[in-house]
Amino acid sequence: DARTASGDPNELPQAFSHLAELGLPPFLLFLDARDDVLLKRFSETRRRHPLGCEGISLSDAIARERVLLKSVRQIADAEIDTSELNVYQLRRRILEALGLSASGVSLLFESFAFKRGVPSEADFVFDARALPNPHWEPRLRPLSGRDAGVREYFEARPEVAEFVDDVERFLRRWLPRFDPTERSYLTVAIGCTGGRHRSVYIVERLQERFRSLGGEVLC
Repeated sequence: DARTASGDPNELPQAFSHLAELGLPPFLLFLDARDDVLLKRFSETRRRHPLGCEGISLSDAIARERVLLKSVRQIADAEIDTSELNVYQLRRRILEALGLSASGVSLLFESFAFKRGVPSEADFVFDARALPNPHWEPRLRPLSGRDAGVREYFEARPEVAEFVDDVERFLRRWLPRFDPTERSYLTVAIGCTGGRHRSVYIVERLQERFRSLGGEVLC
């Protein structure tokens, strides 16, 4: 855009042609808006136009920018007018232009220790401190929720399976209510005292279950 510090926008078509010759055809998406909308946006944010300078009005700077980017616009594969779009509508339009779909919300599971605080990015927080704690078993204390001994410890306790079942049912019920055009992923945080045994084990089980259901799970 007009803030590009180096290079001439008129050289972009030649650069794109060269990429295509190398077998790397680029896709150019051009975002635009009406002049009155751009004037309002710059006024509301109080930002200086990148082409603005002393003696140049904002409307003149916008006009200069259109001339500067004319060659770029002419080779664009798709163009989106953002004048009447909010950020969620714009995201949807971009996905459509790129041939992608926002078919569902991805899940990011993470374990944490309550003694170090709840993760600020968590969308859902589940507390596993009510479950039996392997920490009090000397042979299991140095292990983690991924180790076989700890897994066997939890699998022998039905309340642990009930906890995992309850969290799964909750997520399966409420995830469809989230609009994938507004949220691409949700963070599910499972906490216990030290973040080593219970929370790690439950995160592992939930990841397995949602992957088996065909959901997209981020690690």
